[in-house]
Amino acid sequence: MRPADLAREHGLSSQAVRNYEADGFLPPADRTPSGYRIYTGTHAAALRAYLALIRGYGHQTAGRVMLAIHDDHLDDALLVIDRGHGRLLRDRETLDSVRRAAGDLTAEPAPDPGARTIGELAHRLHVTPATLRNWEEAGILTPSRDAAGYRVYRAEDVRDAELAHLLRRGGYPLEHIATVVEQIRTAGGTEELSRALAGWQARVTAQGLAMLDASARLGDYLALRRRT
Repeated sequence: MRPADLAREHGLSSQAVRNYEADGFLPPADRTPSGYRIYTGTHAAALRAYLALIRGYGHQTAGRVMLAIHDDHLDDALLVIDRGHGRLLRDRETLDSVRRAAGDLTAEPAPDPGARTIGELAHRLHVTPATLRNWEEAGILTPSRDAAGYRVYRAEDVRDAELAHLLRRGGYPLEHIATVVEQIRTAGGTEELSRALAGWQARVTAQGLAMLDASARLGDYLALRRRT
């Protein structure tokens, strides 16, 4: 097959296919005596897997998976995929936490022995302390201060930070996130909150299905690699 033959299935340009090969996302192609690339069914399967991984996990993760596979580091590729599933599970748990928070807003909060510093919370979310300070400036987070003036994040603050992290990955601006978090804090705007939760759930479900499709496509590609 030619680059155009692979590209046509996905609405891509031939140059995009050549770029994917040059970047290591497709296995190297053989060449004709005149220098033209020759692609096979294995390359077509690799392209399907790579594009499915993008839909399920994003460009960066998809690239890391394919590079690891082509370097014969299968376990490294699987570890990257496992981490992607871990993030999705965390998103689901955050949604559940928000739903519980919306129902428990009037309850007296229990003491939180697991208060966190800004560094600990940043590490938990894989963001920088500067990001948390930006969220505080936007009104998303309202940590208390200890006697020395350092920020202290309680259970409610961690919940708000998890929600902010989820929404930022979904592309929401800080102003919108601040509004939703305030709705949760005040138990107001429940209709808007319900719509937001339904939208987040739909996106999480869609990503889960995309991950399943990516796993199937990647499995097909790996099976072909083993036979060739």
